[in-house]
Amino acid sequence: MKKIIFFLLLVQFVQSQNKPPYLIYDENGKLASYDKLIKAANDVEVVLFGEYHDNSIVHDLQLQFTTDLASKKKLILGAEMFEADNQKPLEQYIKGEIDQNKLNTLVRLWPNYITDYKPLVDLAKEKKLRFIATNITRKFASLVAKKGFEVLDTLSLEQKSFIAPLPISYDPNLPGYVAMMKMMGEHASVNMPKAQAIKDATMAYFIAKNLEDNSVFVHYNGTYHSDNFEGIYWYLKQQKPDLKVLKIATVTQKNSAVFDQDQLHKATFILVVDETVTKTQ
Repeated sequence: MKKIIFFLLLVQFVQSQNKPPYLIYDENGKLASYDKLIKAANDVEVVLFGEYHDNSIVHDLQLQFTTDLASKKKLILGAEMFEADNQKPLEQYIKGEIDQNKLNTLVRLWPNYITDYKPLVDLAKEKKLRFIATNITRKFASLVAKKGFEVLDTLSLEQKSFIAPLPISYDPNLPGYVAMMKMMGEHASVNMPKAQAIKDATMAYFIAKNLEDNSVFVHYNGTYHSDNFEGIYWYLKQQKPDLKVLKIATVTQKNSAVFDQDQLHKATFILVVDETVTKTQ
């Protein structure tokens, strides 16, 4: 019922605004088709699908994209929204060993899980696809934000198994981490981009660890975690320099039909969504 309501609202939006809710561009700012995106994704090993967590259009497109790509290629799915220590119950759900109510008690699900991420998990269940919980346990990332990477050395061996192997590479001069410091202004701490980096490194580690021959790993993450070919992408390339990765970024604009030149080269494909689209949270 929610999907039907969303579709009707989307139709009303397009009719009233007389403009598309989103358009796809390539990294050079040229308009690209959905078919071109699918074709390109079919020829890589990893797709990093950068999203805005509360954007209904992006979530709908993620499901469509994954369904269509799964008809052409063997897929492995993974997401920032699941922490690595929750992998076992996630697998149990996909295999039909536990139901949704049990999953709710065993996994730290995001508030918008039911509307935005459950359809992807259920697609994996339907098509018997692996779904990898890639993110670091949230409390460990919070510790890094307070005390730096050194605090990770105090974790147990079991706890360390849920993060990227230590020590991780870290370049504080990457533009994304520099921008984070500037954005926080006087509240910035040198450990804040380190917390972002341990998330990026851990997601990249579990993606690389779970790659399979002749398959595509589709990973859903906040677009900031891989924009400008940094973050997860940077860590993947540190591990596997020859890995073929397609990056999708999400941006919002007042008019999706006029490409903002500031977004050039942000990703392989850039999803420009009308900024008035309904939020899911």
